[in-house]
Amino acid sequence: MEPTYILNLEAEPKASDINAITLGLMAYNNLHAQSTPKYVIITLRDGEQKLVGGLVGLAYLDWLHVQALWLQEELRGHGYGSSMLAKAEAEAIRLGCTGACLETLSFQALPFYQKRGYAIYGELADFPIGGKKYSLSKLLASTPEATGSSDKQ
Repeated sequence: MEPTYILNLEAEPKASDINAITLGLMAYNNLHAQSTPKYVIITLRDGEQKLVGGLVGLAYLDWLHVQALWLQEELRGHGYGSSMLAKAEAEAIRLGCTGACLETLSFQALPFYQKRGYAIYGELADFPIGGKKYSLSKLLASTPEATGSSDKQ
C-alpha cells in the first residue's frame, strides 16, 4: 500500500517549515554543485544606529543574488545605494562569485542598476498589472577594466 500524503496551503507557515524546505532544496543543489550559501548583509545606520538602508544578498552557486536593496527616501540619490552595491560585489568577489543577479520592478530602480553595469536578461509583463519585473545580471571582476565598465561606483 502506498503512503498517503496531504497537500496543504499553509495560511500561517511556520518558520521551521520554511527553513526545512529551503535546506532540502540546498541539500539537493549541493549534490550537483558544491556550494555553501553565505549571506552578504550591508547596513546603513544613522548616528543613533537606527537602520536607514541596507542590502541583503546571498553568495551561492558562484553568484551573488541580491535579494533586497533599500534606502529611506530622503537618502536616495546621494551615493549610498551605489556604495552598498559596490561593497556587496567586492565581498562576492572575495567569496569567489563570478556574477551578480537581481530583480527590480518598473517603478523601482532599473536605471540605477543599468548605470552600474547590470543588463536585463528577462522581463515579465504585468508584474504588477501595467508594470514589469526585470531580471538583471552582471559579471563580476576584481577590477573595473576587466568588466569593460568605466562607470564609477
